[in-house]
Amino acid sequence: RYDVRLHLHCHATTGMAEMTLLKAIEAGVDGVDTAISSMSSTYGHPATEALVATLAGTEHDTGLDILKLESIAAYFREVRKKYHAFEGQLKGYDSRILVAQVPGGMLTNLESQLKQQNAADKLDQVLAEIPRVREDLGFIPLVTPTSQIVGTQAV
Repeated sequence: RYDVRLHLHCHATTGMAEMTLLKAIEAGVDGVDTAISSMSSTYGHPATEALVATLAGTEHDTGLDILKLESIAAYFREVRKKYHAFEGQLKGYDSRILVAQVPGGMLTNLESQLKQQNAADKLDQVLAEIPRVREDLGFIPLVTPTSQIVGTQAV
């Protein structure tokens, strides 16, 4: 056994992050990343409040006050409105990502590249191309910098 802390970081793009966090917590992970609900999901992390509510009353109860979290969420709902123009296309979970296996940060970069080329409507074709590019490259993992290389090639 090793004395190493394990911390889980995942994005909520596909709808699997919440379940992943719960199973990891049940398995003994030391920490997880979440985001306040008004800034969560899509490209970001699962909502803090949902996880806090899920764990309430269990051996993994966080002790966080859901009412205080809601006041934080209310604040950031207003802040987020100021940056609406910078938000990506994703408005909910995206099952295409399960096939393309695109990390959250890579997805925003792809959208930005396509928008700069006046080709934002081509995202479906690019997502379909990513598995083929990965296969050509020996199924390399999609982490920086390889994710950016694969994404650029797919575009």
